[in-house]
Amino acid sequence: ESFAFRNEEGKRIREVEDQMKANAMQDEHESYELKWAGERDADDYKKQMDQERRDSLNFRNQEAARHDAVMKELHSLAQEREHESYMLKWAGENDAKQYLADQEELRRQSLAFRNAEGRRHRDIDEENRAKSVLDASNNEELNAACQRDVCQYRADCAARDRASLCLRGKEHFSNRMQAENDREVKLQQDHESHLLDTAAWQDVNDYVDECKRRKRLSLAFRAKEKCRHFQIEKEQAKLKIRQQHLDTQYRSEDARYIEMAKLKEKARVALEAFDRSPTTTFGNPFAKILNNSM
Repeated sequence: ESFAFRNEEGKRIREVEDQMKANAMQDEHESYELKWAGERDADDYKKQMDQERRDSLNFRNQEAARHDAVMKELHSLAQEREHESYMLKWAGENDAKQYLADQEELRRQSLAFRNAEGRRHRDIDEENRAKSVLDASNNEELNAACQRDVCQYRADCAARDRASLCLRGKEHFSNRMQAENDREVKLQQDHESHLLDTAAWQDVNDYVDECKRRKRLSLAFRAKEKCRHFQIEKEQAKLKIRQQHLDTQYRSEDARYIEMAKLKEKARVALEAFDRSPTTTFGNPFAKILNNSM
């Protein structure tokens, strides 16, 4: 019985050991299966990552090509805008040179006009001086004539007085009453003569004052007219220069607005072409702009 029990126990133990070995082998086999499956998954994952890397490289190459095309187009647009900017700059410099030449020509014309005006004013002043000298000569002749008339009148009065005195001396004794009447008549005549003399001198002085006043008024009027003409010419020159400056400024602003409108239109067309074009390396999204610009 002890051997039988031990045999059964040994058999049972061997069966248990065999079962444990089988289980261990099964576990090892499953472990190998899991290992192989993990290795296959790792290989598949590596293949997937390699494919994704290749796809990523292809996509980045396409994006780099598209970006290069866009940058080339933007660079060409920048060069074109820089060229147009230089053209505008050169045009502005040419306009400035033309404006300076025009201003120089206007300055020469102004100098010629001022020389002609100066010559004309000098001629007018010379004529006025000659006229004033002639007027002074005429005044002197009139004064001399008046003085001669006064002297002649005084001489006539003195001769008449002498004749009257001689006549009264001769008729003194016989015509005393008549002499008295003659004296009164003489006094009256002397008074009238004095009044005439005073009136004559007053007329002469009034005429001289009137001539001087007319001369002063003529000189003042000519000076005022000369100042007014000079002021009018100066204002006209300023208005002409201001008009030319405004014309140049308006032309510059028009050119700048036209340039801004062209750039905005080109940018809008570029954005529309970029939005409509697919992301591919077989087409250029700026082909329409290049064709239009060419």
